Amino acid sequence: MTSQAFTAELDALAVYTDRGIVSKTVYESSGLNVVLFTFDAGQQLSEHTASVPAIIHLLEGEAEVQLGERHIDGRPGLWAYLPANLPHAIRAKTRLAMLLTMLRREEESISGSG
Repeated sequence: MTSQAFTAELDALAVYTDRGIVSKTVYESSGLNVVLFTFDAGQQLSEHTASVPAIIHLLEGEAEVQLGERHIDGRPGLWAYLPANLPHAIRAKTRLAMLLTMLRREEESISGSG
């Protein structure tokens, strides 16, 4: 774990491309990976799973967000925790900025339990 503070100006890092999705790593360590995604309207990440828990935070725009069986109208300020292996998807209704934080597997942080 780092003993140094870290800051990022997300507005300055947000770059949009016509008819595309841009991902930019904001921060990476052994415990987490933080990625800023920007989507043009109509772009999507189709349903998939991740092997680690994650957090999504919508910063700008509107989206259809699928979390397992739940479908949510996402707006700025939406914050969601996704356990590992949860099927999820996102489709941008408008230009969209989203912060994704991928966490170390919870089981890895527990040693010697059983």
